[in-house]
Order: sequence, then C-alpha cells, then structure tokens
Amino acid sequence: MKNSEFVNQINRYYPLSDKTIKDLLYICTEEYYHKNDLLLESGAMARYYYFLKSGLIGYYTTDEQGNTIYKIFFEENSFVASTAAIIKNEPSDFNIIALEDCSVIQYPAKAYRELLEKHHDLALFHMYYLEKNWVVNKEPLEVSLKYETAKKRYLQLLENTSLYNRLKQHHIASYLGITPTQLSRIKKEIS
Repeated sequence: MKNSEFVNQINRYYPLSDKTIKDLLYICTEEYYHKNDLLLESGAMARYYYFLKSGLIGYYTTDEQGNTIYKIFFEENSFVASTAAIIKNEPSDFNIIALEDCSVIQYPAKAYRELLEKHHDLALFHMYYLEKNWVVNKEPLEVSLKYETAKKRYLQLLENTSLYNRLKQHHIASYLGITPTQLSRIKKEIS
C-alpha cells in the first residue's frame, strides 16, 4: 500500500514523510462494500474516513416526504467522509451509500485525529485538502444549487462524462432536485 494511489493522492496536496505514511497506513484497513451497502447511515456517528479505490459512492439525505436527495457523488481516488459530523462529533445528517461494488481504504477518525496532532505534514495535508474541497470547490456548488436552473446543472453534470454514464436516472433527478419526469423533459429539450 506504500506506493498506492491513496498515498499518491495525499502527496498531491502535501508530501508526507515515510514515518507519517507508515503511521497512517498502520491505522488503515481495506474494506469492500457491495452495491447498495451503507458505509454510514444518517443518525449514526461518523467514525471513519474513506478513500475510494474502486466503485462509486453517493452522499444523500432524505426530506420530510421521504424523498432521497443526493448532494454529491464520489468516483475513484476520492476521499469520502461525513466530515462535518466528524468535526462536530455529532450523528451524521447524511447517508453514504455504495452505488456500485466498492473497494475502500478505511481509517478511524479518532486515530486519524491523533496522527494529525503528531505529524505536522499530515496536518498540512488535511488543511490543504479541506481548503480545496470544502471551501474552494464547495462554494460554486452551493451557489449553483441555489441560483442555477436544473437544466443548467444537468448540462454541467453532462460535462463529467465518466460520472454521468455511471449514474441511474433517478440519482441524476434527485441530485438536480427534480422528478424523473422533469428530467426526461430536460433531456428532450437538449436533444
């Protein structure tokens, strides 16, 4: 696992020393989730961070009417967690589900937090990762959700061909906040 894509992805944010890598890999396990398995259920404590080696993961909540609302999808080489729940040490508002069979590297949040305090380079990785993914990349997504039409957001999703082709139509409709019928209309308008 030392020269794995997991370590490569971390090193893209901030290079880790061999000692830090050794300590980090020590707390990691490789796990396998079948399609439709929940990695985390809404209302449960978020105890793990995940690195997605293969497969597709969705992050969703359920509204008062029982409708599933997808917030984001993760493809290979992504870090996945209910980060806000981990930081606040509160139950997660979101479900994390395997949309395909998934292979992940899983590491406990508590042990990871201890490593962040022990290894300056790991803390810098964590800071740079959060800045890029929870501030820089998340802001346009939130603006898009609030102000852009479902059609415009659909066109943006279409640009990510690899992700788009892996999603079921009900996942796309849920992500856009529309019904499958409305999605069909948008697709007809475009073609």
